[in-house]
Amino acid sequence: MLDYVFLIIGFVLLIKGADFLVDGSSAIARRLKVSDLLIGLTIVAFGTSTPELFVNLIASVKGTSAIAIGNVVGSNIFNILLILGISSIIFPLVVTKGTVWKEIPLTFVAAALLGLMALKPLVVRGSLSGISRIEGVLLLAFFCLFTYYVLRMALRAGNTDSTPADGQQHSVRKSLLFIFGGFVALFIGAKLVVDAAVSLAQSFGVSESLIGLTIVAAGTSLPELATSVVAAAKKNCDIAVGNIVGSNIFNIFLILGISSCIHPIQFQPGNNVDIGVAALASLLLFVFMFTGKKGSLDRWEGVVLLLIFVAYLVFIIHRG
Repeated sequence: MLDYVFLIIGFVLLIKGADFLVDGSSAIARRLKVSDLLIGLTIVAFGTSTPELFVNLIASVKGTSAIAIGNVVGSNIFNILLILGISSIIFPLVVTKGTVWKEIPLTFVAAALLGLMALKPLVVRGSLSGISRIEGVLLLAFFCLFTYYVLRMALRAGNTDSTPADGQQHSVRKSLLFIFGGFVALFIGAKLVVDAAVSLAQSFGVSESLIGLTIVAAGTSLPELATSVVAAAKKNCDIAVGNIVGSNIFNIFLILGISSCIHPIQFQPGNNVDIGVAALASLLLFVFMFTGKKGSLDRWEGVVLLLIFVAYLVFIIHRG
């Protein structure tokens, strides 16, 4: 019973911690007259990924690779198949040409790179299926390149509208307090979630991988879910899609990069299928940009994404 309570408390702390972190960071950025575009592409995308980051940091320190890889891969699948599926049903998501040809393909590249690491034993005899520290550094190098690309794109686009909304006019002291409080809440929440998830897996006799792919992944993706659904309801397609695409790139390049540098991640036998589904979801998102209305994720395509998610969920629960 206590495990359920700790799990719920942990998720609440993760969500509120990410909210505080984004709020405080955005207020500081606006005071420094950083463009709204740059805030959206960096702070918001990173902020919604902080639950995954802190859960993986704790999991890596504890050496629970199944939670670490399940959390990221599960979150990426959850983000595209479920969140974009729901968002596009609420309102068809029209995205920019740059997102279609650059950011969305990059999510597939990230998943494909993860797939190559999973298939290493087929190429290099004696090697383990997973992410070594050297490969973790490689993922971080890709993340640095992505960050450079985003900064260049944001600065090139520019945005003179840097006036914050009334609710975001925080003092510097209050903003810094929000940032500090956000990090503390994220750390405590992540520890509660990981500990409770491992305990629940043991008590039910199911694998940590299944817990990571379902409960933990769904919980850490709640900020993305809230952000994209609200954005879709407000017909703000760029935020709805950009939040998910940016988060998926962050998850693999940054979060798995840092996690594997702390402790090498060993994949479980079923992870090959999970990574394949993540890559398929990214590829399908790209293909859907050219079916129906060009450059748009239509309602019927959202239904297809949801049906695939349900099928995948049934499969992994049956797999155990």
